[in-house]
Amino acid sequence: MASADDFRNYVFTLPEVEERSHMGHPDFRVGGKIFATLGAPDGEWAMVKLLPEQQELAIEAEPDAFKPAAGAWGRSGSTLMRLGVVSDDWLALTIEWAWSNRKPW
Repeated sequence: MASADDFRNYVFTLPEVEERSHMGHPDFRVGGKIFATLGAPDGEWAMVKLLPEQQELAIEAEPDAFKPAAGAWGRSGSTLMRLGVVSDDWLALTIEWAWSNRKPW
């Protein structure tokens, strides 16, 4: 089970990550593009920007930990992660996928 601090600490193991704020909560960017956020819809959740097929794998592997974001955001891969439920392995894997999907190189 992960906490917001675990999420943030793992994000910063990846190269060239910067933290900013978007819509009142922390976001994490690579190459100026958001790949993850914390605290939306509330402190129990994070979001990772996955490809739709990655989202499907995450939800299938840990259905209590992952769900699509609402509407078009979710259909395009924005995936909500319940921090108190997600395993360490899937926390790391989905953050790495999200970062890799957005990195400019």
